[in-house]
Amino acid sequence: MTTAGNVGWDDDVILRKNAAIAKASHSETDSNASAPNSTERMVVRSAPAGEDVRRIAKVAQSPEIIAPKTVTVDVGKVMAKARIEKKITQKELSAVVHEKPNMINDYEAGRAVPNQQVLGKIERALGVRLRGKDIGAPLTFGKNKIS
Repeated sequence: MTTAGNVGWDDDVILRKNAAIAKASHSETDSNASAPNSTERMVVRSAPAGEDVRRIAKVAQSPEIIAPKTVTVDVGKVMAKARIEKKITQKELSAVVHEKPNMINDYEAGRAVPNQQVLGKIERALGVRLRGKDIGAPLTFGKNKIS
């Protein structure tokens, strides 16, 4: 072994005191034994099979391109009508619900992928139902009272 100052291209350099510990087994059989076969598919079920999970599974199995569902035009019309009745702009509504103005525009145009949290914020800000059977009905809090 040479000294540290005179190391040539062909000289072996040991960086650790005990060279036996530094050696690791990197044979092909050792590394391939723990790796899964590339033809095997692993199925992991950590979440309940909701609509999004089913859609993702359908997209993964299908060779076709499947566009995500968007909000209906009815929701956009109800949003725009309620916003105009409250005399606020899309920019002001976006500030109230802490979203970008172009997201509000996408919801009103029917281009947005529905997000339940965002729809809930917009419902509370406008006071109008945007989800469920009675879209456009006034938003009521608590038990519905029949008068």
